[in-house]
Amino acid sequence: MPTESHFLDIARVIQLAIAPVFLLTAIATIINVLIARLGRAVDRRRVLEEHLPEYAEEHRSHALRELTMLNRRITLVIWAAALAVLSALMVCLLIGVAFVGAFISIDLSRPVAGLFVTAVGALTGALLIFLREISIAAVSARQTVGPAVAPPPRNSTARIE
Repeated sequence: MPTESHFLDIARVIQLAIAPVFLLTAIATIINVLIARLGRAVDRRRVLEEHLPEYAEEHRSHALRELTMLNRRITLVIWAAALAVLSALMVCLLIGVAFVGAFISIDLSRPVAGLFVTAVGALTGALLIFLREISIAAVSARQTVGPAVAPPPRNSTARIE
């Protein structure tokens, strides 16, 4: 009978670990969204930096403001991703501690609760920072600088045909 008792303990722990695994899946989805936004912001920054010498003074000042916003957005996304990864790590530790608790006779309910609260706190922080990044992106979407338009050559004689 002791083998059956251990089997039931393991089955119970697996059942309890399913909810944190769903949380882990949600966190992974959030990290995926954050990384995609980071890639877009970095790509936009590269394009602006590449065309910066071509802009006239008025467009250059707009481009520099947009670069400042992009740098802020990139920083926020990195922080949000770091907190989301921390949250995922806490969930992984939570699952591991839950399994260890099934095999030893020590009460690990407090460490499991602490890991869960830490994971949810880090996830909440990541989502709040993500919300801030989205608000900056919404403002900057109205203030983007278009591609530089090359002025016509100064000493050319244009012919109309």
